[in-house]
Amino acid sequence: MPRVLVTGAAGFIGSHVATELLARSASVHGIDNLNDYYDVALKRARLDNLRAHGGFTFAQIDLADREAMTAVFAEGQFEVVVHLAAQAGVRYSLENPHAYIDSNISGFLTVLEGCRNTDVKHLLYASSSSVYGANTRQPFSTHEAVSHPLSLYAATKLANEAMAHSYSDLFGLPTTGLRFFTVYGPWGRPDMAMWKFVKAIDDGQPVLLFNRGNMERDFTYIDDAVHCVVSLIDKIPRGNPDWTGENPDPASSSAPFQLFNIGTHQPVQIGEVIEIIESLTGRSAERSLLPMQPGDVPSTRADTASLERVIGSLPATPIREGIGRFYDWYRSYHG
Repeated sequence: MPRVLVTGAAGFIGSHVATELLARSASVHGIDNLNDYYDVALKRARLDNLRAHGGFTFAQIDLADREAMTAVFAEGQFEVVVHLAAQAGVRYSLENPHAYIDSNISGFLTVLEGCRNTDVKHLLYASSSSVYGANTRQPFSTHEAVSHPLSLYAATKLANEAMAHSYSDLFGLPTTGLRFFTVYGPWGRPDMAMWKFVKAIDDGQPVLLFNRGNMERDFTYIDDAVHCVVSLIDKIPRGNPDWTGENPDPASSSAPFQLFNIGTHQPVQIGEVIEIIESLTGRSAERSLLPMQPGDVPSTRADTASLERVIGSLPATPIREGIGRFYDWYRSYHG
């Protein structure tokens, strides 16, 4: 395995990706700014798990710190970069938009520059299913154009894809964009739906169901998402020889650039998720039916055909099994 830089190593997906790479004997250097968007103690606990492995080093760095990022790349001489750091959260982007520009735009530029100037062989970076925005044709396909994001968070992720393509075209930097669909599982984020649902039901509090509960999501178990990310590391884009500007495919290019959905193609109704959690906790949920939130969409479903062609069969943990694993971890983590 190559020497890998994982940004956002204290985050949910980042810590799991780093763990899997370490299990495969990769040398992993992690960076994270450990911001307080959610509980920093949870981030530090993830890092403690990573430090238990040999081959892991860590530095607390903000992506927007150009001098520090330049030094990280110069000293590390990484072959692969898995860029998973970002200011997360759709709703929070309505409250603090500048944080998204600093981290997701300026921060991504420092990553691109670091890769370009140190001859990184492959940059994989987190995008999001939120880039599909106002699109309603499902399943969501990377081969269809997206140009109507519904939140600033989504807009920054769409900008990341455009920025990556420009570096692929100008400098020959191989880039792979990863459009994640509602990833959940152990060591997840407190601001995401699965954690909120479990906490509310476990604590006997009302469960907030937006769009009056008429929602479905392509829930993707963390181990399945990590399998896809790690499997793509050696699937380095070389440029699509059949690509043409007359009928441009957004998922590829004549440059070494590619996009993939990271999902299951099996959306689940929110009501089913609540029922599974009720069965695990032995408690009935009090449902609070609310209108749709700004920037949200009622349904997501990933078209994963392209991903399957490239890496082979895709794991798909059944939703009941995945929620069960998350609930067991949640109870253990909280004592």
